[in-house]
Amino acid sequence: MTVAERTAAPGLFEPGFLADPYPAYAWLREHAPVHRATLPSGVEAWLVTRYRDARAALADPRLSKNPARHAAERHASGRVGIPGERGANLMTHLLNIDPPDHTRLRRLVSQAFTPRRVAAFEPRVRELTERLVDGFAARGSADLIDEFAFPLPIYAICDLLGVPAEDQEDFRAWAGMMLHTTGKRGGVGRAVKRMRGYLAELIHRKRLAPGDDLISGLIRASDHGEQLTEDEAAAMAFILLFAGFETTVNLIGNGVHALLGHPEQLARLRAGLAAGDERLLATAVEELLRYDGPVELATWRFATEPLTLGGAAVAAGDPVLVVLAAADRDPARFTEPDTLDLGRSDNPHLGYGHGIHYCLGAPLARAEARTAFAVLLRRLPDLRWARDAPEPRWRGGLIMRGLRSLPVEFTPEAMTERQ
Repeated sequence: MTVAERTAAPGLFEPGFLADPYPAYAWLREHAPVHRATLPSGVEAWLVTRYRDARAALADPRLSKNPARHAAERHASGRVGIPGERGANLMTHLLNIDPPDHTRLRRLVSQAFTPRRVAAFEPRVRELTERLVDGFAARGSADLIDEFAFPLPIYAICDLLGVPAEDQEDFRAWAGMMLHTTGKRGGVGRAVKRMRGYLAELIHRKRLAPGDDLISGLIRASDHGEQLTEDEAAAMAFILLFAGFETTVNLIGNGVHALLGHPEQLARLRAGLAAGDERLLATAVEELLRYDGPVELATWRFATEPLTLGGAAVAAGDPVLVVLAAADRDPARFTEPDTLDLGRSDNPHLGYGHGIHYCLGAPLARAEARTAFAVLLRRLPDLRWARDAPEPRWRGGLIMRGLRSLPVEFTPEAMTERQ
């Protein structure tokens, strides 16, 4: 970057940036597509913002997922990766390892997390969705984050993992601490440790009495030649839970926020659903993933050797963060990228990543989102912003992008309509 460009560079990771990072990302794409920035944690990292560079970086074997590759020692203090995972001995999961260990673990997990299992689970997702809407439909108002987008994926992934119903409220509380929706900041590490202890106990119980659930599937997969250690099984269950709920919370919340801000697109989706045509629903979910997706930056990568990325010289050990939110608004790849078009057909977005680390839970997240939008718009056809609601507040954080709350109003649903 030249001195002039550095002076003109927009402020990153500030309060105004949280609300709308896209103008800053547009500037970076044009002037500094691979930009070295100081993150709020103090770690310096390269931000990759153009689609072509982002896609290449996500699949580049020279960019390791192992935090031990970080040139600095800050990875040891938890400044990179998921807060609390190191102290809870939960590092050995798919987001932190490279081949051949990644290949082995992904193959084992894929045996348990099959498309057939996800498809068979969809009726349960609809049942959970309807039950949550039952909780506020007659009231005429709701906070769609706290009452809908947050609990839906928590209960769904708990059911899928095989967490007993009587323990699921504990998971909701721990998840709230991890997202800072409940409790004090700084409780993330404690929540992760409690979750780790519970998962170790649950895995032990499932080994003794396996069922038809995902944790039992992980155990069965590990008992045929290649084995998952207990730490690996706990770490895999943890990352499936962690990655499986926060992304879906944000996909639903950000998606409803985007639809309410684009009434013509919302009306288009409502009309299709009212006519019994759900074809638009599938492309709508993909467009909402692209337009304001749940994952702003892909998880950490570290250069294993000196390399050139988008014209920038990246040193061995440097952290690299691919900015999915910037890449998915790149005009070099997407026509009118700042326009929400629910019918967009040419849409190879990077919302769930690319390459060997492509999100394993993407089919489940998509199913949950399709169901959530369909049920909400069918049962609450005049869903709208709550009157006098404050400006939406976005959660701080580096990787994820999501709302703290989403107050809405609608005509109360008479109970007789549901009988």
